[in-house]
Amino acid sequence: MNRGNVSVLVVDDDPFALKLFARQLALVGIDAVHTCTGAEAALAELGRPEADFDALICDLNMPGMDGVQFLRHLARMRYRGGLVLVSGEDERILQSVSRLARAHKLNLLGALRKPVALERLRHLLDSAPTIQRHSVLRPVRKTYDAAEIERAIFDGQLFNQYQPKVNLADAEVTGVEALVRWRHPEDGLVYPDQFIADAEAGGLIDALARAVLANGLADVRRWQDEGLALQLSVNVSMDNLVALDFPDRLVREAEAAGVAVDRLVLEVTESQAMRDPTALLDIATRLRLKRIGLSIDDFGTGYSSLAQLRELPFDELKLDRSFVHGAAQDASLRAILEANLGMAKQLGLRTVAEGVEDRDDWDCLRALGCDLAQGWFVARPMPANEVPNWLRAWRARHRELPRSA
Repeated sequence: MNRGNVSVLVVDDDPFALKLFARQLALVGIDAVHTCTGAEAALAELGRPEADFDALICDLNMPGMDGVQFLRHLARMRYRGGLVLVSGEDERILQSVSRLARAHKLNLLGALRKPVALERLRHLLDSAPTIQRHSVLRPVRKTYDAAEIERAIFDGQLFNQYQPKVNLADAEVTGVEALVRWRHPEDGLVYPDQFIADAEAGGLIDALARAVLANGLADVRRWQDEGLALQLSVNVSMDNLVALDFPDRLVREAEAAGVAVDRLVLEVTESQAMRDPTALLDIATRLRLKRIGLSIDDFGTGYSSLAQLRELPFDELKLDRSFVHGAAQDASLRAILEANLGMAKQLGLRTVAEGVEDRDDWDCLRALGCDLAQGWFVARPMPANEVPNWLRAWRARHRELPRSA
């Protein structure tokens, strides 16, 4: 990380601690350090229109508003800068608050116990790929009406980016996940969390899914013509799956694109799958009979029982990032991860770990026997035309990674 232009806000009620952090940050090359002696003052600072902090270091045990309450306010503000938690409390409390930060969808870089060692702070900042300039506050979500989304679908404003999925045993690339983006004529690049809910509310989720699939199949065919055999994973909703003609339509579209149906994997979130398991059982069984893969996404964040999971014909289980990143250092996360991987193996499911952000994550998952990895350690999402060049670069890079005997 280039620290020259990084700005950090430190929140701690202890003046000595604030001075120490300022000194430590200067030693690791960060001079733009601002301090607050309480959470209320920090929220006021973050609320200023000109606020531009790349990272926030926050003590947990503060008078008035404590660190847990502060996280709740950060989530409401849609804070998206890097977050570092520090505390003199015991390790389990620090781990619990870390899980809370991730549940709030905050960009947690790590958690450190006091007194904070300089090298630990340096390592944490060096290993953080997600600090961005001008990214402290995410704008309040804009809503889009059905007519605007429909126009985007049929005018070709939607396109896919792709994030690779890599075999942990030999580092070979097995496929990609399609992630839809909207090239909006006025708002620029719009991400799916800004418009998927509006598409569902407007009854357009089927049309949107068909656009994503059509773009994905066309890209897979182009890669296929270049000699790249990649599996395509596409996110679908229960609204897609309950359409009785969905499996047959999927086969027709794949055949028209010249792509074998066994190259397709449909991902459905755990919470959606358990909303109507009977309806899913009907369609999912037909999909599997047609050799189309079926993946349960974000596993561990819903409330499915093992019996329900056993009854539905999934062949892949994606472990949510909240259980993956940091498991090498967090014994509780590692225990959950190990239990889920063991269960998946007993059920004969291929396992994919999301949120693999660093080498520690990779090594931990490989040691625990996970099948596939997906995350920024491998690659960020990229346009279709960048995939072949990335793949060549990855093949050169993965020689450094250990392989199974």
